[in-house]
Amino acid sequence: MTEKKFDPKKLHKLNNPQRLKDIPPDYIWDQLDMEKPDVLVEIGAGTAFFDIAFLRQANASKIYACDVSEAMIHWMEENIVPTYPGIIPVKTTENAVPLDDGIADLVFMITLHHELDHPALILEEAYRILKPGGNIFIVDWEKKDMAEGPPREIRCESGQVKEQLMNAGFTGVHIFNELPKHFLIVGKKDPQRT
Repeated sequence: MTEKKFDPKKLHKLNNPQRLKDIPPDYIWDQLDMEKPDVLVEIGAGTAFFDIAFLRQANASKIYACDVSEAMIHWMEENIVPTYPGIIPVKTTENAVPLDDGIADLVFMITLHHELDHPALILEEAYRILKPGGNIFIVDWEKKDMAEGPPREIRCESGQVKEQLMNAGFTGVHIFNELPKHFLIVGKKDPQRT
C-alpha cells in the first residue's frame, strides 16, 4: 500500500458525521443538472458512507459502491447491505470498474482523486459506464495546508482535475469552490456519444 492510499485500518474516519457537514450532499445535488437518476456509481466508496446519503437524496433504485479494498467490500456487505439492499458493493481495480457500458446516470468520487496513480484511466472508465447525458462529480481536498486530510503535496489542483475530465470527453465541466475544505467539479457525458 503506497503512502497516498487510504489505510483500511482507519475505516472509522470514513463514518465521521462531520464529513456530511464538510461535503453536504444537498449542496452537491443542487449543482447537478439531473432529472430523476435511477442508477448511481461511486468509485472509491469506502464504507458507503456517502452512498446512503445519495441513495436518499436521489431516490435512486441502486448504487454500485465500488472499491479496490477487499476489507471495505466485506465491511459494506456486513454492515450496509442488510439495511440498504439498494447499495451493491463491487470489487474493482484502480483502473477498471467491472460494470457494463452505459448503465449509470451518475458516477461520483469523493476524496479519491488524490490517491489515483493514473486518473485518466479511471475517468475513461467513468465515461464508459455512464449513459449518454449522464453526470459525473468529483470532490477532493483543496490543495492547501490544513489540519486534516492528506498531505498537501499529494493533493490535486482543481484546474488539473477539470482538464483531466475534459480530456476524457466530459463537457460542461465546472469547478465549485464554495466548500471550506474541498473543491467540487461536475461534468456531463455528451448525450450524442456512447
